[in-house]
Amino acid sequence: MRRRARAVAQAQGFDSFGAAAVTTAASELARNVWVHGQGGAATIEAVADDVRRGVRMTFQDAGPGIADVDRVLAGGFSTVRSMGLGLSGTRRLVDDFVLETNPGRGTMVIITKWTRF
Repeated sequence: MRRRARAVAQAQGFDSFGAAAVTTAASELARNVWVHGQGGAATIEAVADDVRRGVRMTFQDAGPGIADVDRVLAGGFSTVRSMGLGLSGTRRLVDDFVLETNPGRGTMVIITKWTRF
């Protein structure tokens, strides 16, 4: 995931900082799918509109879901003895962040990072 995310970001014209943000976000969310969701699916796509290019990534699992989204997004909360900064940190790294979760049914996170003007 990290390599693919970096390659798509570079192909979309991201500078080194932007490519690193995309790569880090991909790594954090892929880890969450693996650790918390016991596996799942991820897609990475190049996106564009009339004035900018970007990278959109979707991560989905069928794990236990997130019971307290506000607590998780505040940062510092973990159920697996980590720093608990994966989702909150990812949200700060990207421009668009969508989290859909259903306790007992899984979680989907869609993020988009746009190139700087």
